[in-house]
Amino acid sequence: MDLQLDGKTALVLGASKGLGRAIAVSLADEGADVITVARSADGPHGLAHIVADLDDPAAPAQIIARVRDTGKPVDILVLNAGGPPTGAAATTTPGDFAAVLDRMFNAQLKLAQAFLPEMRARGFGRILAVASTSLITPIPGLVLSNAVRAMLASWCKTLAAEVAAEGVTVNLLLPGQIATDRLTSLHGAMAAGSGMSHEQITARSIAAIPAGRLGRPEEFGDMAAFLASPRASFITGCAIKVDGGQTATL
Repeated sequence: MDLQLDGKTALVLGASKGLGRAIAVSLADEGADVITVARSADGPHGLAHIVADLDDPAAPAQIIARVRDTGKPVDILVLNAGGPPTGAAATTTPGDFAAVLDRMFNAQLKLAQAFLPEMRARGFGRILAVASTSLITPIPGLVLSNAVRAMLASWCKTLAAEVAAEGVTVNLLLPGQIATDRLTSLHGAMAAGSGMSHEQITARSIAAIPAGRLGRPEEFGDMAAFLASPRASFITGCAIKVDGGQTATL
């Protein structure tokens, strides 16, 4: 299937590794002109890259200015921010939430609102937000991620209805357990708090996945590329799970 991404420009956040990098590579492989953003200077080889830290309130303006300097319109915006620290709901403070809001919500909102008018004017745009299956079933020990991602998801769902008639789609991608550095870190934290080994935690996690394995980042990236394409023009306001069948609900 030709995804018809030749000539489209994509801006992908959090693209130095993990799911963001996989999305950037899949989009580039399908012919899109990809600009990546990350705190690290290590973006995917051969792609334009902007170094910016979304924890910095000034970062959105800096990213927008750098993109404007390229002269390329953003057709596809991938909202993706690294996960916050683990923590329990009973002990997480307002200050803990404030520490992650800039990266996980405010910065992404500012970027979407900056490029959205151009998408609407052209009659084509794709906004994809990388969230988590925690939107459906909150994950124990990840209260910051559970709550802030839910906030972004509600905004995306509301926006989707506002702009659908103008050729702009807004969707969420919900990764399950995919083999990334983030998952390795989470399994390590779970092992440290349980008395189990890292290998035992990973084996237990895989046993809960009907597909019988962890997901591959490129599988997630390929789903994102499809949703970013003109082929997916009638899909909007959706939260699409990529989890090997693990989440119990539809």
